[in-house]
Amino acid sequence: MDEPVITPTAPHDRPLDVICVGRAAVDLYGEQIGSRLEDMQTFAKYLGGSPANTAVGCARLGLRPGMLTRVGDEHNGRFVRETLAAEGVDVRGVVTDPHRLTGLVFLGIRDKLTFPLIFYRENCADMALAQEDFDAHFIASARALLISGTHLSTQRTYDACRQAIRYARAAGTRVALDIDYRPVLWGLTGHGLGEERFVASDRVSQHIQTVVGDCDLIVGTEEEVHIAGGSTDTLAALRKLRALTRATLVLKRGPMGCTVFPGDIPARLDDGVVGPGFVVEVFNVLGAGDGFMAGFLRGWLRDEPLERCAAYANACGALVVSRHGCAPAIPSWIELEHFLAHGSRKTRIRDDAALERLHRSTTRRGRWPSLAVLAFDHRTQLEELAERNGAPRERIGAFKRLIADGARRGAQGAGGAGLILDDRYGADVLPDLTGYGWWIARPVERPGSRPVEFEAGPNIGLALRAWPGEHVAKCLVFYHPDDEPVLRDTQLQRLAQLADACAVVGRELLVEVIPPRGTDVAAETIARSMRQMYAAGVAPDWWKLPPSADDRSWEAVASVVADHDPHCRGVLVLGLESSEVDLVAGFRAAARHPICKGFAVGRWIFGAAANDWFAGRLDDAEVVNVVASRYAKLAGEWRAAQEAAGRPTEESHVTREVQ
Repeated sequence: MDEPVITPTAPHDRPLDVICVGRAAVDLYGEQIGSRLEDMQTFAKYLGGSPANTAVGCARLGLRPGMLTRVGDEHNGRFVRETLAAEGVDVRGVVTDPHRLTGLVFLGIRDKLTFPLIFYRENCADMALAQEDFDAHFIASARALLISGTHLSTQRTYDACRQAIRYARAAGTRVALDIDYRPVLWGLTGHGLGEERFVASDRVSQHIQTVVGDCDLIVGTEEEVHIAGGSTDTLAALRKLRALTRATLVLKRGPMGCTVFPGDIPARLDDGVVGPGFVVEVFNVLGAGDGFMAGFLRGWLRDEPLERCAAYANACGALVVSRHGCAPAIPSWIELEHFLAHGSRKTRIRDDAALERLHRSTTRRGRWPSLAVLAFDHRTQLEELAERNGAPRERIGAFKRLIADGARRGAQGAGGAGLILDDRYGADVLPDLTGYGWWIARPVERPGSRPVEFEAGPNIGLALRAWPGEHVAKCLVFYHPDDEPVLRDTQLQRLAQLADACAVVGRELLVEVIPPRGTDVAAETIARSMRQMYAAGVAPDWWKLPPSADDRSWEAVASVVADHDPHCRGVLVLGLESSEVDLVAGFRAAARHPICKGFAVGRWIFGAAANDWFAGRLDDAEVVNVVASRYAKLAGEWRAAQEAAGRPTEESHVTREVQ
């Protein structure tokens, strides 16, 4: 078959930096550290597969990666696709296979040397990748092609990789090989030895050697270089590879860092380009190589010096070995720069609170430059309203469903639509709204409590673990910076407990601050409260704050956030039962300050309708219409305020129609 003629374009004109080819699966990571897999009780679910992990790492480091693989036409396949896309990976090359399941891996952390894992990859989707799944134009759209060694292990995937390499060579696309040797995936060990890193095999060595001549970059551990070079003598294996290819060879050496060989192999390993390692406590080696590969590509694809490429790679590997999981552990570019510039005062990096906070805040998914949030987490107020009208409390849940219906109609698929809804009366409504692109927050505070108490009790972390991953924890605290010390310290302690729980379970946090009635409120009051919270270790992803027409108040808020957490998502402006005139004026004042991202308003939208519905003066359809109209009107007022302030309306998540 004649190959298509592709006219190579300049690297900087190509839409993708790298296309990663190969495994894309689901990792189920055991959460009981020090345990056998047999004894694991709970598992954390992550994206898995070496090339998929590397693609995520490349995106986090500022590259433009694409993925070429197959996933099953089922829940795990959709999880893989959606996770890649959410991380910024181009998924046009992710093919849905209607006949096969997405690959699955169970992993554990037994000790610093033992990391048991079981691959469930019999006839899985990604190992069915075929030549017809892509064309020459797709490969030519990238500056580089990354092949995973595992995808050389079967004839079908080998042929697909060879075709991709041919397209790459014709298009001037550079080719990188991650040797990625897993003996079990070559059929050299039993299923229970998934963690085995090396089994000698002339067959495998010769097979890998058929592609190395077409590569520009080859990366592997010493064991992987041994299998690729066909010798357990590292220098001999490197020399064999050098006889077959002029590729830059990168030898990963664990805590010793790495050594790069751009030319002839010297007499000693240390005579290559040495990239020193970092002193960190090893927690989990699984995935470190994927982070390493992403870091090296970050420099290599930008033609940076090999010493710098090695520094990026080693730092990424060091950060990943310090954390739980593979893809989730890979740093962002901001975090990597910080680590290279400042390091960490702790060798047990996962205990470095500042660095871990930077990791969380710079790897969050989703863009929310503007939010229009309908807050109907009201519990006490609706209980009082139902009682006043002689209605049973069970009716509150039905009313909240009507509000949700109105919100859906009022949003009309626009981006940046959000809700705040409680468990007490909204538990049956929340599942109907989850998974459709809404920004969703749920309150954790017991209404009216001061000092703040959690409705689920003191063990708030367990409650948060039961929530869907996209839900934000919202906590209202009645707080004044001049509160008497015991009250102030109790509130700060409980907020810090909540912030820690959110960090552990990967939950975003919104803190709503309202000064108690009757207290003196000046332009700096809210900012002073926030400063005290930051000093106590509370760094929310979001703030929800009272409206203010005083620019000094917003300037003070922005200054505090900039000083303590420049990666904070931003501020939502609450309504506090304001009139429409006051709401619009508050929006215009807030929109002048980029820290303000939107509003979270409730009773102005549904309050009058609630009173009439519980009193029997309004039917269900009328409630839905009122809520939809007032919510849409308020969202329009916020957009108008942004435009009047000269702020571009960036694209937010698009709210998809609920089925």
